[in-house]
Amino acid sequence: MTKEELRAELERQANRYKDVYGGEVITYAAQPDPGRKPWRKKSTVSDQVFQRELERMEKDLRKAAEEQAGKTSN
Repeated sequence: MTKEELRAELERQANRYKDVYGGEVITYAAQPDPGRKPWRKKSTVSDQVFQRELERMEKDLRKAAEEQAGKTSN
């Protein structure tokens, strides 16, 4: 079914509804999709520094745990 055929069929159905039921047909334009993605907070310099510090601390803890495990297995 082409767009023109679909438009003609919808027009026939609208006219039939008006004639048979005496109703009013209201058509609405399709709502456009939002052009932008939802808002996200960008990390600040202090957020980035904090994240790096956390990663460094986790790395140090893992290293200490591995060294502790190496001492106990000997």
